[in-house]
Amino acid sequence: MEDKNFGLNDIIEMKKQHPCGTNRWKIIRMGADIRIKCEGCGHSVMLPRREFARKLKKILVKHEE
Repeated sequence: MEDKNFGLNDIIEMKKQHPCGTNRWKIIRMGADIRIKCEGCGHSVMLPRREFARKLKKILVKHEE
């Protein structure tokens, strides 16, 4: 299984596709909850960290600090 070390501003892929047709998301807030923003339509969603980790498929682009 792939190591799921995600960070702020990473581009990720979730298991389910967004209704707009895009499956690329950007992490815009991290804490107890994680907010992600759709790269297609700009809609943002906040998920609890545990649920986010379960629904994460893979990290597409790792943000360099």
